[in-house]
Amino acid sequence: MLIDQALLQKYNQPTPRYTSYPTVPFWQEGIDSGRWSSAVQQQFSTCNNGEGISLYLHLPFCESLCTYCGCNKKITTNHKVEEVYLEAILKEWRLYREMMPAPPVIRELHLGGGTPTFFSPDNLDRLVSAILKDSIIHDDYAFSIEGHPNNTTRQHLDALYQLGFRRISYGVQDLNAEVQRIINRIQPFENVQQATEDARAAGFTAVNFDLIYGLPRQHGDRLAHTIMQSLSLQPDRIAFYSYAHTPRVIDAQRLIDENDLPSAAEKLSLYLLGKELISAQGYANIGMDHFALPNDELYKAWQKQALHRNFMGYTTQKSGMLLGLGVSAISDTSTAFAQNEKTLGGYYKAIHSGKLAVHKGYFLSKEDELFRRHILDIACQGRTQFNTSDGRELEQWSLPLLKDLQDDGLVNLSADYVEVTTIGRNFIRNICKAFDLHLLRRDAASPQQTFSKAI
Repeated sequence: MLIDQALLQKYNQPTPRYTSYPTVPFWQEGIDSGRWSSAVQQQFSTCNNGEGISLYLHLPFCESLCTYCGCNKKITTNHKVEEVYLEAILKEWRLYREMMPAPPVIRELHLGGGTPTFFSPDNLDRLVSAILKDSIIHDDYAFSIEGHPNNTTRQHLDALYQLGFRRISYGVQDLNAEVQRIINRIQPFENVQQATEDARAAGFTAVNFDLIYGLPRQHGDRLAHTIMQSLSLQPDRIAFYSYAHTPRVIDAQRLIDENDLPSAAEKLSLYLLGKELISAQGYANIGMDHFALPNDELYKAWQKQALHRNFMGYTTQKSGMLLGLGVSAISDTSTAFAQNEKTLGGYYKAIHSGKLAVHKGYFLSKEDELFRRHILDIACQGRTQFNTSDGRELEQWSLPLLKDLQDDGLVNLSADYVEVTTIGRNFIRNICKAFDLHLLRRDAASPQQTFSKAI
């Protein structure tokens, strides 16, 4: 599909990825832990007997620093840190378990990082087994992990398979040697191939790849080579992310020479090239940045308008409660968000004193809940229905932007709903932004560049 370059230029503006609403920059430092505990208990009672709950475990350690990475991580080659961290994360789980009047029903479990496969197979087994002990696994469960192709062994995969894991996401990013050198992530294609084959041989039914466009020294031929080599392994899903260069926030990115980055026009070309190559191989473009084969559960959920989006990205498991364990992990009770301490020292201090490590968060107002629904519906289903409770705010803030989006052919707007067009699916973040009252009000008063550009 041809996309007007003028449209791409117009909408390539700083825009959130909308893994939450309100987005993290609008949360408050400091959080009432008592009020947060009450929100957890209330939502647990609502969710546990039906859809179950989701768990995210943040495992922050990496053996080397990837200079593009914006994740919360700790660089070390000392694997003795595993034991201390495991004890802390299990203590945190016990603190939450004390709030639960019944065994938790685990619907979704995801291990992210950092590099989760930094941990030994035995320690991953110990961690997950302790979490699942005295818990109930939902009939429609989904367990997944992020793996590094360089250090994910067959022993890791066999141990995880026995625990119920069936999906793994590998951070491929780019397969060109010069690009890998600059971003300090050296992983030959052979390592990706071996890790993929090992996962399938171990019984994993889904292998996902993460690819990034806009990296330093990346150009069309190099990106095309990365994509075609990756597609030769037939991953079930591909996340095709834009590199967000924010050195004012991410110290490691200061090691990247900005002269090596593609220009805005070049980055737009990389985006279009990648979408074209991936789509030509039979992958459907789903939501923001994601592609899936027709036999993948994500594609099926998208067709049925049953997608859900949370801090783990797009998921087929719709749970109204996500608990995040570990340093910097984020929890979501549908009516409140909480983020753990972002430093290991702060996290350990809180947990070892017998307290939850939450330090930042947000309690949603009724207005927030209404507009969060619109953003999730656009991001997951490509359509949202208006209702009378949206009130004056919809008319004042959202409708003028939606009318502009309609004039550009990105949405179809009626009195009752707005629906994303085929072309508009390339601009989902921008359409979601029309419902972001916090951002719209702030920018009307004092524009700031808090977020990465949309493309």
